[in-house]
Amino acid sequence: MICVLFSASVPLTRSLVTAAEPELPRVFLDTTYPQPTGRTIAVAAAGDFQAAINQALPGDVITLQAGATYAGNFTLPAKTGTQWIIIRTSAPDSSLPPPGTRLTPIHRNVLPKIVTLNSQPALEALDGAHHYRLVGLEITQATSAPLTYNLVALGDSQTSLAQVPHDLVLDRLYIHGNLSIDLRRGIMLNSASTAIIDSYISDCHEVGADSQAIGGWNGPGPFKIVNNYLEAAGENIMFGGADPSITNLVPSDIEFRRNRSFKPLSWRIGDPSYAGTPWGVKNLFELKNAQRVLVQGNVFENNWTMAQNGYAILFTVRNQDGTAPWSVVQDVTFRNNIVRRVGGGFNMHGTDDNFRSLFSNRIRISNNLLDQIDGTLWDGSGVAFQFNHGPNDVTIEHNTIFQTGNLISAGDAPSDGLVYRANLSPHNEYGVKGDSKEAGNETIDAYFAGSIFQKNVLVGGPSDVYPADNFFPATFSDVGFVDFLGGNYRLGAASPYKNAGTDGKDIGCDFDALNQSIAGTPGGTPTDNTRRSAK
Repeated sequence: MICVLFSASVPLTRSLVTAAEPELPRVFLDTTYPQPTGRTIAVAAAGDFQAAINQALPGDVITLQAGATYAGNFTLPAKTGTQWIIIRTSAPDSSLPPPGTRLTPIHRNVLPKIVTLNSQPALEALDGAHHYRLVGLEITQATSAPLTYNLVALGDSQTSLAQVPHDLVLDRLYIHGNLSIDLRRGIMLNSASTAIIDSYISDCHEVGADSQAIGGWNGPGPFKIVNNYLEAAGENIMFGGADPSITNLVPSDIEFRRNRSFKPLSWRIGDPSYAGTPWGVKNLFELKNAQRVLVQGNVFENNWTMAQNGYAILFTVRNQDGTAPWSVVQDVTFRNNIVRRVGGGFNMHGTDDNFRSLFSNRIRISNNLLDQIDGTLWDGSGVAFQFNHGPNDVTIEHNTIFQTGNLISAGDAPSDGLVYRANLSPHNEYGVKGDSKEAGNETIDAYFAGSIFQKNVLVGGPSDVYPADNFFPATFSDVGFVDFLGGNYRLGAASPYKNAGTDGKDIGCDFDALNQSIAGTPGGTPTDNTRRSAK
């Protein structure tokens, strides 16, 4: 495997170009509810759930008694056929939120409860398991379990694509740990063609180790993760973090939309609500090995320095254990999201600084609100965008940003193809600052040579050390927000930066597009590529 590394002999100047655009996911999964064609197998409160799974045929429905508890480590075996086996609550559809609406703990009285009593999964998809849809279930760990590794395991350490579970849908589930018990992961996502939709995953936390609501490293995708609440101490969502057992595997074609990624302040040492257990807090979203990722219409909230340095969003390629030199983070589109109340914004790497990896490329960060990126309140750097070892072809455009530290920090190696355009932010003391370089043009020339740096509003910044065709109002009062103190960051009709972008749009975020994506209203749903339901 050829590894692309920075060389000191690479020239730092080149012609002005526009960054290459990231490729969107090639597949968007269709999760329309299938029409059952077989039997209904009812499992009573004291019934044998595993026996019902074993005897079910494609097209059958297994109903678990609403409110009943089924304790054990249940498995989903491979079956012949492409019709779906549905495992669901016995409660009628009218007792659940309709499809497309997120389930919450308030619905737990109509959910059957699947409970693991030990460290093993409550529910596991075995080699080659496929066409299972889980609907309206609560999945958790017993209070007697000192540690559970995964509540739901969709694949594990399979060594070939033929062994990987596939065509799985987790629909309106309540998956959670307990307040004071270690739970490493809500869902281990090492499968193919899998959707997690309209669900609530919480209390995923561990002392001294990473924990995730959803984590995957050995599944090829495509993945649809839409309209979920995700709560975890380590990384609320992560792809990578361990080396794939399948050679050359990169989790691909990931749709991550309309989720809320959140850490409660009761996990923060020193907060008045702190509950007393030092869970290992790291970040809200991380890609270590992934490609063709769409992150759209999400809210990422609350992140602070504890087991890591407080950055909320990480695009940090890692050949984690040194056996996967093909690891890469590329073709990432991060648009129409809110990131708020965090110690740092984005941390991006071009290459792994521990083991060989491929080079990160083609990342677009557009039309987002970054609010309260505050190093003092959240014990971080307060930096909006941190670049290390590259990466290349990064576009940052039409974002509204409120950070307390540098706007851009750079170190270790230059990045080719940066486009930084039509963003609105404070400059603060240093603005765009690279290691051993002065702020502004000296950093841009050294770390981002040939970049496009245009039509940005840098409030309070010095115009003489930045490229021409940018704007430097003295205070936020000069920007012309609709209601800055009230948190309405739209530009008023009289703002000098309204319709002032190179594309004729307002500088900063288009809040109509942002709100549409978060709400899932027309115009906020991807329609760019093919949708399909199965392999």
